[in-house]
Amino acid sequence: MDEIILKDFRCFHGEQTARLAPLTLLVGDNSTGKTSFLAVIRALWDTIHKQQVPDFKEPPYDLGSFPELVHNRSSRGNSAKSFAAGFATAVPRTSAAGSEARMEFRMKIKESRTVPVLHSRSLSDDEGSEVIEFPNGGTNRSFRLTTPNGSWNVKMPEMAHRMLDLPFDASMRGLIHVSIWSQSGDRQQDEAMFQPIGDTRKVTDADKETIGHLLIRGGVMAGSFHYGADFLAFRGKSSAKERRWRERPIAGAPVRSRPRRIYEPTNLVQDAEGDYIPMYLADVLVRDPGQWTNLKGKLEEFGSEAGLFDEIGIKPLGDNGGTGFLVQVRKFSGPRSRVLKGRHRNLIDVGYGVSQILPIATELLRGDSPRIFLLQQPEVHLHPSAQAALGSLFCRAVSERKHQLVVETHSDYLLDRVRMLIRHRKTKLKPEDVSILFFEREDLGVRIHSLRLDEQGKVQDAPEGYRRFFMEEFDRLFGLEDVRDS
Repeated sequence: MDEIILKDFRCFHGEQTARLAPLTLLVGDNSTGKTSFLAVIRALWDTIHKQQVPDFKEPPYDLGSFPELVHNRSSRGNSAKSFAAGFATAVPRTSAAGSEARMEFRMKIKESRTVPVLHSRSLSDDEGSEVIEFPNGGTNRSFRLTTPNGSWNVKMPEMAHRMLDLPFDASMRGLIHVSIWSQSGDRQQDEAMFQPIGDTRKVTDADKETIGHLLIRGGVMAGSFHYGADFLAFRGKSSAKERRWRERPIAGAPVRSRPRRIYEPTNLVQDAEGDYIPMYLADVLVRDPGQWTNLKGKLEEFGSEAGLFDEIGIKPLGDNGGTGFLVQVRKFSGPRSRVLKGRHRNLIDVGYGVSQILPIATELLRGDSPRIFLLQQPEVHLHPSAQAALGSLFCRAVSERKHQLVVETHSDYLLDRVRMLIRHRKTKLKPEDVSILFFEREDLGVRIHSLRLDEQGKVQDAPEGYRRFFMEEFDRLFGLEDVRDS
């Protein structure tokens, strides 16, 4: 995802866009919509990949029912009647090899007895005004096509109906087949499939080619297709990289699981608080010792850099671990020539920050995690140097593991570490690979400012509110506010 589009969603009045990068940091006062922003990213993913009305109450986001989801300008109840959200991304352009087109997906949500319902979905691109719209969320058997030449209602052939009962990317496959079938030049078929809207003329081969190109790029955006030398090349067998794209984003809660003295064996069911992570580590230790050694080394590298722990281990209780296991860490001290290793300590007996960061670090460093992470305040319970080390971990996760991270944070230590890594070229990330989204109250709503970094790690074109947000307390500490006021 390269850009998020919001219209009358919660505290966001009117239509706004926000730039996403491989690493996107959300900053701003409390209650300015940062968590809502994370929630809508997951909702968009669910809509395009699972063809379902997104659940805005699913943990870790409980945004309420439709009246709480739509923008309300005042206490008098003059709310908007609907809200919309979307995203844009770059996909291969069909008209020129090697170039990219901007593809945009949108969903519109309306109300049915306080319940949010999917009213329509649409696809569009930047090669003209081509738009494919799926009224009523695509549950019927037709869609609307708009090109620079006119608009048509397109009815689905009977043999494609079953496709629409599958997830969105599979239904895109059916629509692409429709576009290919319609190239036959059969006038009766054209008249049955493409019904002009208003004064629009009959559909031409050029219009049918337009729908084919748009649907192919829609399939690419859904993560199931790629454009090849032929009109369409469908990969029946997905690579590991492609599967990561299609795996649901990890949505991390602001407060993770509480440490336990003894962990009992449980099923590996992913959750927002990371309760499953200790069991995941124990499972890897038994199932794949080589993978455990690799993951353990990466965790210890981060733990040492953050000053949290130098060694981590899983200690089974009993011969086969069936009675439970312990998670233990320990610290080293002394000069390099004579390192002193402290005793192993139970996770519950060390600082709370270790248990809070362990789920996030594990997910970022394991080899099979999804590509997109939506994280709320990952720095909770970490001291300043550990918060800064987390910024380094994020940069490595993006540059080496190719994750896309969207992180809500109140830590200037984390933000400054990212900026300094850019400035001193200590990361493979380029300035354009980082986006800072500043959420600022404006009248009765919130405005999102998309900020960029330059080669020196400086924030470009920051509004006055951003400077106040980060500099006010610093000025008070050093007595500079009097100088600025004079």
